Amino acid sequence: MKICFVVNNVHEENYNSSVLLMHNAHQRGHTVLMMDVGDFNFTHNEPLSIYVLQVPKSVKTKSAKKFIDDVKKAKLKKKKISSKNVDVLFIRNNPTEEVERQWAEHAGVAFGKMMQQEGVLVLNDAYALSHAFIDKLYFEELPLSIKPDSVITRKKEDILEFFEKQNKKMVLKPLEGSGGRDVYLIDENEKNLNQIIETLLNQGYVIGQEYLPDVKDGDVRILLMNGRLIERDGKHSMIRRKMGEGEFRSNFNQGATAEAVELTDDFKKIIEVVAPKLIQDGLFFVGLDVVKDKLIEINVLSPGGLDYFHQIDYPDFGDEIIDAIERKLKYKKMYGHHLSNRVLATME
Repeated sequence: MKICFVVNNVHEENYNSSVLLMHNAHQRGHTVLMMDVGDFNFTHNEPLSIYVLQVPKSVKTKSAKKFIDDVKKAKLKKKKISSKNVDVLFIRNNPTEEVERQWAEHAGVAFGKMMQQEGVLVLNDAYALSHAFIDKLYFEELPLSIKPDSVITRKKEDILEFFEKQNKKMVLKPLEGSGGRDVYLIDENEKNLNQIIETLLNQGYVIGQEYLPDVKDGDVRILLMNGRLIERDGKHSMIRRKMGEGEFRSNFNQGATAEAVELTDDFKKIIEVVAPKLIQDGLFFVGLDVVKDKLIEINVLSPGGLDYFHQIDYPDFGDEIIDAIERKLKYKKMYGHHLSNRVLATME
């Protein structure tokens, strides 16, 4: 198959979950294409075209970590191809990283819709990504039984009222953002509360969320594919993110370390509650962030974590993900237009 990965910027890409999946597909003999979110090209009465880098067969590294370096060393030039020459488009750019390029935030999803209309298998389903684009808002569509208490507002007085309701301890964060940036733990000793609120409100909507004491043990990133945990040799696609000293945010890029974690009844319940919606909406590959028995965030745009499993002697689960994509493409060729992209996206 020809599988094209959309990233923020090919030349700035480093080892991560997207690169791991590219390497895995390349190792299996598939044609791997890479493109920036700015490489779509539309012309009336013609199929959408894209500018891509094609990973050459000469790149034979067995290390996913070295893979992207070898691709960069090849000094490849982009070529323009028709979207009709692509079997799968995997949208992996992270809009929240586009601080200075507002045009890039929605481009991947918007053009992904167009490629989907032209018959390309798009993952996650582009219409589902459009619906869940603000994933912290999509999160609020899930049942209350698995979520902490929260408020989403642009009003300072609503935040302060929530603060009082939570016995003067809460987490504040922007509605749109990722990687633990601009996330604050606020308690009654916070002297800069008004300044923090004003700073966050200047960015847009703000979430006030109930503080969960169990967060002291870190959170658990659970990666779901087709609404299910990925499993190999009794190991599941879950990893505990233990925060660094003096830090309450458990994001890897904020210094968190990886630990193995057992599949608990609480985790099973959360997955059971979330899965039907993910499957219905066409969200193939999704990350859940869980603290004990509560889901605190859902990641649908470019969930990561695969690249950390080696730290706990787990498989990276890349084979299982590429296997699943191969099956979807097989079903698509068998059934043609009788199966929608949304159905295919989460079909086993």
